[in-house]
This record gives sequence, C-alpha cells and structure tokens, in this order.
Amino acid sequence: RGQSSDGESLRGPADKGAMNRNGSLRSTEVPQAPDDPPATPTIDWNDIRENRKKYEELKWKDLPPLKKNFYTEAASVSMLTPEEVREWRKENNNIFVDDIKEEGAKRPIPNPCRTFLEAFELYPEIMENIERVGFIKPTPIQSQAWPVLLSGEDLIAIAQTGTGKTLAYLLPGFIHMDGQPVPRAERGGPGMLVLTPTRELALQIETECNKYRYKGYKSICIYGGGDRRGQINLVKSGVDIVIATPGRLNDLQMNELINLHSVTYLVLDEADRMLDMGFEPQILKILLDIRPDRQTVLTSATWPTGVRRLGKSYLKNPMMVYVGTLDLAAVNTVEQTLLIVQEEEKKMYVFDFIRNMQSQDKVLVFVGKKIIADDLSSDMCLQGIAVQCLHGDREQSAREEALRDFKEALAPFSSAEG
Repeated sequence: RGQSSDGESLRGPADKGAMNRNGSLRSTEVPQAPDDPPATPTIDWNDIRENRKKYEELKWKDLPPLKKNFYTEAASVSMLTPEEVREWRKENNNIFVDDIKEEGAKRPIPNPCRTFLEAFELYPEIMENIERVGFIKPTPIQSQAWPVLLSGEDLIAIAQTGTGKTLAYLLPGFIHMDGQPVPRAERGGPGMLVLTPTRELALQIETECNKYRYKGYKSICIYGGGDRRGQINLVKSGVDIVIATPGRLNDLQMNELINLHSVTYLVLDEADRMLDMGFEPQILKILLDIRPDRQTVLTSATWPTGVRRLGKSYLKNPMMVYVGTLDLAAVNTVEQTLLIVQEEEKKMYVFDFIRNMQSQDKVLVFVGKKIIADDLSSDMCLQGIAVQCLHGDREQSAREEALRDFKEALAPFSSAEG
C-alpha cells in the first residue's frame, strides 16, 4: 500500500472497505435490511359471500337489451285440442313435457310443431336450409323443443343420442342471434356458445353449423389438442358462434383472450358426459362471465343428480322435454345380446364375431384402457384387418383421421377406449 508523508495509509475513496489478498476491495459495511414491504390487504371472504348478489348486480348493471321471444304459433298448431296433443306425444316416442318452475302457477306448455313449416314459416332462410338438406319431418325432440325455445324459455332436453338434439337447439339459436337489438358489429364477441364434452362432438356440431349456414354467421371450434394460436387468431378476427370443450375455453377465458359477456344463447350439450369427465369446475368458471339473463339450453341422455343440480343452479325456470324415459336405456331399435365369457376368451370371441360379418358391415369395439385399444388394433393389423384406433393419448390429427376412415369405410373396424 502507498503511504503519505506522515505514515498514514493511502486509501482514498476505499476508506470504508478493506483489501483482500489479491488486492481488490471488499466492503466492511454491515448490510442494511430492506424496508418492510407494505402489508397485503386481507380478503374478507365473509363480506364477499354475504354481498354476492350486490356484486353481481354491479357487474351486470349496464347490460345491453336482450330479446328472447320470437315465436308466433301457427294456426294449425293452436287449433290442436288437448286430446290430440296427448295422442300425438304418445305416438311419437312417448314425449313428456313439464314446467319445472319452482314458484308460482305452472305455465302452459306449447303445442308441438308437427312439421317444419309450423315452426319456421316466418323464417324462409331456415326453410330453404331444411329443404336443401332434404329432411322430411322433425324428430320428436325437435317438434316439442322448437316452440319452447322460440318462445324464449330455458329448456332441459333429455333424449337419447342420435335423436336430433343438435338441430333442436341450433335453429332457434340462429333466430335468437339475428333478432337481438344490438347489431352484430357492436357485440364485441360471440352471441352463441355451445359447450360440449369431447373434441369429436365439437367438430361434429361445427359441421352441422356450417351445413345450416344462416345470415353469414361464422362459427369456430375450440378444443384441446388443436392449434391454440390459430384458434386465438380466429376468435380475435370475429366469430358469432363458439363450439368448445370446457378445458380449452376456460384457458382462453382466464387469459382474457375471448369475450363471453356478449353471449346471449348458451347450450350445455351432453351435460351428463361433461360431468362424468370432471368438467364441472371449468363450466362454473365459464358461466361466471356469461350474462345471467341469457337463454340457456341443457341437453343430456340421462337425468342423474349432478345434471339436476346443474340445471337447477344455472337455468332460470326451465321447461323440460324428455323423449322415452329418464332412465339410462338403450334405443329400442337396437338389438342387444349379452355374452358372458372369461377374460382370456374375450379376444377369441371378438375375432370370431369379425370373421362372421358381412363385407359392408362396420364394428366399434369399446375397451376399458388405452393400452388395450392399441393392443387389439395391433393384433387386427397383423391379421390383415383394416382397423383404426381412437383414444385420448393419440394426436388430434390421428383421431380425426381415425373417424374419417371409419365413416368412409376405409377402416370398417375401430377400437376405442370408452
């Protein structure tokens, strides 16, 4: 170290430090503790629970106007006597209709529309679509659901798969969106939302939307496994109808990538399956951002406790239409054969069944695990059988290819985990 003339060490500006062995300076000051950060305010959950209704009213106080009733009963429908209506419902798969409003007097149940013209005479574009597709007459669930939905009522529709529930809610939804007082350009988001349990069903509903295109409405399918960035870009470009699985939609919602405040027509499609697959938390989060005075449709093949709870909590004074029975039962046109065999004999019976099939037949084989679906499909391939495998661990493109091949009979045998 250098020294001054009086023998003091020359430290200069390093007086507050000390030299280590290699000549560099190190601080000898004792580090000071940082100032205490400001305390995080506590959340008064009790206050939030007690004032939940007030907070909801504040959230939705400036809602734009909403119109729901678009139904004018045809003369031929209004002239039906109660006896004729009862007889018609009995002859058409034993339709039952009920008003499950909890308070006040029961509302009159609309008479069924037995033809397309009775339901949509005032909507020529809808009739053009129906005539183009070539349908002859409505299915039972459609006949009774259309007058209820066009009247603006919430609806619970219980019917077996393949009975026309999709068209039962789509066509009134088109009319509902077209009749809103707020112009499309000013809504800021979609007008119709369809929540559905699986990717395949979402894609199927989107196909139906495109088949019955109305007023140039644009639809988009949002599902896990698809191109997330591409879906986001489509949403931002402006869509009228969103068909979505709850998980992916909840993802976009939580990241504020989609506006659900504009939704006025909500469909919970196949609600029993969505609950079975554990989607209830995502559904409840999604519904928090949809205006409470919306029109809501809930469809299901069964009527278990979970679906009843969902219907009671998120539909307002709904009417119920169910075709056949509320119990889980096979379609009466399906022949069932029960064969009890040992576990090690199952595969042999499957191959015997396939060998006895006709060349134009198709078969779906459901198994309990994904690995069994892969194993069975591999065995069939080794035997020269054209087969496809479908389960949740496959890439979305492979799942879509499997469905396409099965539909077009390129792979008449399909092994699926279910």
